[in-house]
Amino acid sequence: MPDNVETWQLVVGLVTGVGIAAASGFRVFLPLLAMALAARFGGLQLTSGFEWVTSNGAIIALATATMVEIGAYYIPWVDNALDSIAAPASVLAGTLAVASQAGTGEPWLNWVIGLVAGGGTAGLIQFGTMAVRGVSLVATGGLANPIVSTIENAAAVIVSLLAILVPILAIVAVGVIAYVIARKLLQRRQATMALAAA
Repeated sequence: MPDNVETWQLVVGLVTGVGIAAASGFRVFLPLLAMALAARFGGLQLTSGFEWVTSNGAIIALATATMVEIGAYYIPWVDNALDSIAAPASVLAGTLAVASQAGTGEPWLNWVIGLVAGGGTAGLIQFGTMAVRGVSLVATGGLANPIVSTIENAAAVIVSLLAILVPILAIVAVGVIAYVIARKLLQRRQATMALAAA
């Protein structure tokens, strides 16, 4: 029975971590702030060695970075420039999110799982958001980017909360969001190719 409980805790931790990592693909710091607050006040368990995430200093730094990041994405052209920083930062945030939840008992394995599952998930979502923002920039000269940013902010909040409160729904939400992004990008590409062929 204890093995089943430990296995279940590991699975729930990984699903939670991957959900937070996916949210990090939309916004780097907001999901980590949600994780830190949930671990400090809401009972979210962190893998041993990640207690520092719940410290006053870490929470203040994450809150400050969250506000700056969200605000910067509402400034036309700055939002696209931020992608060069946000892409690798989201991979790091996703890695941290999963590693802090993996709980395998082996620190090196937590980081490997974090990099593959968390970094990969965050990077994939971030790539999709960069592509959508790029299309928005070209199609509207950046005028629609605040709308895109608002949607990304909402997605980061919703996926973070789902990952912490109902982890399996976070994975479903990420799948739906990834499908919608992929479909929109494919439609744009087909429209561009049809226009070029005409």
